[in-house]
Amino acid sequence: MRLTKLVTRTSKMVPSEEESKNAQLLIRAGYVHKEMSGVYSYLPLGKIVLDNIANIVREEINKTGAFEVQMSSLQSRELWEKTGRWDDKLVDNWFKTKLANGQELGLGLTHEEPVINSLLPFVSSYKDLPFAVYQVQTKFRNEIRAKSGLMRSRELLMKDQYSFSKSEDDHKKYYEEMADVYLKIYSRFGVGDITYRTYADGGIFSEFSDEFQTLSEVGEDTIYVDEEKRIAINKEVYKDDVLKKLGLDKSKLVERKAVEVGNIFSLGTKYTKELGLDYIDENGKKQDIVMGCYGIGVSRMMGLLAEHFSDEKGLSWPKEVAPAIVYLINIGNDSEVVKAADEAYDELTAKGIKVIYDDRDLRPGEKFADADLLGIPYRVVVSEKNLAEKKYELKARNEDSLHILSMQELLKYIA
Repeated sequence: MRLTKLVTRTSKMVPSEEESKNAQLLIRAGYVHKEMSGVYSYLPLGKIVLDNIANIVREEINKTGAFEVQMSSLQSRELWEKTGRWDDKLVDNWFKTKLANGQELGLGLTHEEPVINSLLPFVSSYKDLPFAVYQVQTKFRNEIRAKSGLMRSRELLMKDQYSFSKSEDDHKKYYEEMADVYLKIYSRFGVGDITYRTYADGGIFSEFSDEFQTLSEVGEDTIYVDEEKRIAINKEVYKDDVLKKLGLDKSKLVERKAVEVGNIFSLGTKYTKELGLDYIDENGKKQDIVMGCYGIGVSRMMGLLAEHFSDEKGLSWPKEVAPAIVYLINIGNDSEVVKAADEAYDELTAKGIKVIYDDRDLRPGEKFADADLLGIPYRVVVSEKNLAEKKYELKARNEDSLHILSMQELLKYIA
């Protein structure tokens, strides 16, 4: 992680065609490269951030006992016609293509049908239930206008999860457990205090679905927040009868803009019935399987965090998602300074601390500016000034004060 070896570079230029702050900053910092409108490639540091976000999701979902799978992105027309969701009149954001033989295919935008289809040979008895599977996979959405950077893109990384239960009661129990897990995930991202479980339209499946909305001035959704109860309601279902049903006092609700960063909803037995996934109960009778769906936009989360954790200098990643914890700088080309910086790099990494080492031959101001733009939590400077006392200058990204510390003090401070 020496910058002299890193293929990407930072830029002072703001991409003129980008409207969103998240995309502007991520491109300038060399985290992503824009391929076309709504489509981004993740460069080395951006890939680390994306993986860190995905792995936080994995860690919390794995604790629930769900199994990770990897489904195909290519989708057959015939499977989706069984549930009626191939029709563009019902699902208008498909990307569709054809094989050389003329067979029509779709690029996966969600995976209810394929997941059920893959499980048909394995689920038949009450002993096989309940269970849940999930994946972290690229999805494709034919958005009319992708204008919000990573927060509304045509190619996105998503965690989609599907639960299968013997009864509606079993499903509801698991559903509520997942709602709690989602709130824990957003807390780990550093936005738990501004993310609300939000009642939204349940469509044909249930009275309500649950969105998880993070407050943001760039949000496309309008929600009404009960800050005391820490729940919210989406504008689409903001009606007096709904408020009464949910036990919400209209006078206590505050209108806010927000970004949807996840959703969970009940699917009932619609898809399992239509695709023939059922089970034989303890009495030998055939029963329908109740299904639930749980999504988190991983790449969207990266965009939202870039929007939220940033200032006029650049990004300011939370520790759990940052590509490194320390941005190490050597000032000057004096051989003793370079040696001390090299040793500091080795000692920090030996302690398991991820370090980006700015060993470039640049002026201090340029290195400091890149440290701020990249948003690494701590900047550590090795200079001739502090070398005699074997001390290092430490500055937290979101603080103005400087600390002159020994290596042991520095390690303790970071910990």
